[in-house]
Amino acid sequence: MRPAARTFLLALLLPAAAGAAEVKNFRAQSASAFLEGTLEGIGVDPLGALQLSGRSERLVALQEPFLLALARHPDGWVVGTGNAGRVLKVDRAGRVTTLFEAPEPEIFALSVEPDGTVYAGSSPSGKVYRIPPGGKGEAFFAPGETYIWALARAADGALLVATGTQGKLFAVRGRDDGRVLYDSDDTHLRALAVLPGGELLIGTAGEGLVLRLGADGRARTLYDAEQPEVVGFATAPDGTSYTAVLASEAGTVAEVEAARPLRAPGEEPKERAPEETDPLRPVITVTEEGGAPVAAPRPGPKGPRSEVLRIAPTGVVENLWTFADETVYSLLWHDGRLWVGTGLEGKVYSLLESRMVLEKDVDERQIVALADDEPGPSFATTNAAALYRMTGGAERAGTYTSPALDAGQVARFGVFRWRGHTPDGARVGFSFRSGVSSEPDRTWSAWTPAAAGAELALDVPPGRYVQWRAELQAGGGGSPRITGVELSYRQENLRPKITRFAALDPGEILVPANFNPANQVFEPAHPSRDGIFTTLEPAAEDNGDLRLKTLWKKGYRTLRWEAQDANDDQLVYALFFRPESGQEWLPMAEELDEDHYAFDETALPDGVYRFRLTVSDREGNAPGAALTAEQVSESVVVDATPPALAGIERNGSVMHVEVADSLAPLREAVVSADGEEWKPARVADGLLDGRRETFLVERPAGAKLLLLRLTDAAFNVITFDLLRETR
Repeated sequence: MRPAARTFLLALLLPAAAGAAEVKNFRAQSASAFLEGTLEGIGVDPLGALQLSGRSERLVALQEPFLLALARHPDGWVVGTGNAGRVLKVDRAGRVTTLFEAPEPEIFALSVEPDGTVYAGSSPSGKVYRIPPGGKGEAFFAPGETYIWALARAADGALLVATGTQGKLFAVRGRDDGRVLYDSDDTHLRALAVLPGGELLIGTAGEGLVLRLGADGRARTLYDAEQPEVVGFATAPDGTSYTAVLASEAGTVAEVEAARPLRAPGEEPKERAPEETDPLRPVITVTEEGGAPVAAPRPGPKGPRSEVLRIAPTGVVENLWTFADETVYSLLWHDGRLWVGTGLEGKVYSLLESRMVLEKDVDERQIVALADDEPGPSFATTNAAALYRMTGGAERAGTYTSPALDAGQVARFGVFRWRGHTPDGARVGFSFRSGVSSEPDRTWSAWTPAAAGAELALDVPPGRYVQWRAELQAGGGGSPRITGVELSYRQENLRPKITRFAALDPGEILVPANFNPANQVFEPAHPSRDGIFTTLEPAAEDNGDLRLKTLWKKGYRTLRWEAQDANDDQLVYALFFRPESGQEWLPMAEELDEDHYAFDETALPDGVYRFRLTVSDREGNAPGAALTAEQVSESVVVDATPPALAGIERNGSVMHVEVADSLAPLREAVVSADGEEWKPARVADGLLDGRRETFLVERPAGAKLLLLRLTDAAFNVITFDLLRETR
């Protein structure tokens, strides 16, 4: 089963009625939505509808860690493998014969002659081997390059060899008789195709260039991709060609960057079981001799993993299709249209009516190669290695399973509706199951019996996740088609949660970030007729800026909170207060919809208070179904009285000044003589931190004015003339 914790690219409908419990719908009615599910014998047509796919058969599952290359052979097919460097022949009955085993671990490139002679390119320590029919394979050409990426026959009969990491193209006319036909500035010549007129198309990896090499040996850049790797070509009879460009983490060249030491001569290959590989990581991993990795391609752009390009005979290149999450590994022109093999989910597409149509979805994870065949193409997979062929006609039955659809919270599931067409004799049955874990497991409910109908009531337990399954059977009129589905649900209402509730510092208020006193004035509103508290006028809401900044307004206090609702219901707040020693909560403000509230605290006598916040989700639920939460603040000191002098004693020129505050500790004390600048007052015990402190103030000789200014933690400020106080 594929990862299930996906949201299926589904739209959520608006509430059915204001003030009622919100009914939502999972909806799928496009190819991208349907492709999130699991398709067994099911394809997606050009209009994005589900239907039975073309019929195929798996000829053979190979006991090889990786299958890397595929080519047609007069007797069937040949495949190149990795970690053991084998070239295998598969006949049309599915029998497998080993033609050759190279000393090198990977076979990326194959070319087959009409008489059955096979040329195989090995990597790393790249070599080209010639394997005659019934004969023994032998080294044919050693270009001195690390990788052999592609082989092809030129119009003049030469064997073309595309290589890396020096990015050279060789023309080989006999054993060890090769010359450099083109030396690229890029590191890898990844793809190669011979055009009908004899010119060559070359795709590079590193810089992501599509080049056309003329008969005169000069190359012209047709396309410089943002992606760093160009992989594969397919050419139509009219000379139109197709290629794919890949993001840096997606392609084969990027994959071989992951290090695996090269085996020493004579050392047995170390094979890895396919199930041990990470499907998001490389198909194969190799390094250069000595264990050093080949040069890494430049970092790829953020965006789609693959793009398919069309190259006109004139050289004009245009984007044909984009795969956001899939990697294109192979291309083929067959039966008048383009075929595309991808991973990471093992899908075969074809281009029909300018849209990619899903033709086949297999269990293996990557379609690494496509080959021409009749009546449909054949294709090779890796992770795990297998060979398939399209046999023509359509499947008679298939199953589509949606991903696990996430309701966000535990929900009740209602009605399933679908749109489409069922020909005479055809049948569509739907089953459902639900659970709480993100991936279906034994804790989920069992699948309900398959049922037919345009609208079905779900008989499944409440859960956070739900799945639907469609079983399609063909009739005399062909395959059923599913063009769209909807599945309704309603979340079980959960209690709101208050994550923070506190009072800001005295005088601290919150205003919009673009608050400008020149055109907006924050002043107390008229006192509420229903209570004693004066609040701030709200800011004008025509600016569209909901960000806040902090300002100060003496005598004001701001309460601020954060609350969440798991159902995304609109929340309404209310505030209450009481003295710390009191028992009964008194109303302060109701019907609040912001996350803060500022008020004039001078309406309260000095003392210690508690505030209570109540939050309700009643706006999004039917009467009787609403839930509330509440939280009480820490103790909040309301103090509008400044510190007071408790006494002054003179000891020579030093004055011992005792100061007291009834509620708040002192925070600042400064002195000034005869209008000079303020200087910190000396505290007798060295720490200014108590509600009662003694200051040692030096009286300068002849001073006429000696000021002591005090500020407490509530920002109450008072200034004393110490000379006047001692007269």
